Amino acid sequence: QVQLVESGGGLVQAGGSLRLSCSASGSRFSINRMGWYRQAPGKQRELVAGITSGGNTNYADPVKGRFTISRDNAKNTMYLQMNSLKPEDTAVYYCNCVVVLVSYWGQGTQVTVSS
Repeated sequence: QVQLVESGGGLVQAGGSLRLSCSASGSRFSINRMGWYRQAPGKQRELVAGITSGGNTNYADPVKGRFTISRDNAKNTMYLQMNSLKPEDTAVYYCNCVVVLVSYWGQGTQVTVSS
């Protein structure tokens, strides 16, 4: 059973920055792909960014150039540096990983960007 714990959310003004962290534990297998998703009120959960154990990354168009995903494989920790935040970035941000075809989710962390 894999446990994912997010931290780092909060309230920030537009133009500000936040750094999210996701710590993974309990996996008997190496975790290849991890990702950040977000869900705004009344909207579907969407991919924000993903990263493989080899460091390959992909980003959703709305966050390209503003967000940076990274991970420390030795610590089983993933990060999301969010700069130039906009009110439309307001959402609950979830950490995700897939291990042996099973998808795991964290509990989510709220990010609120005020205008």
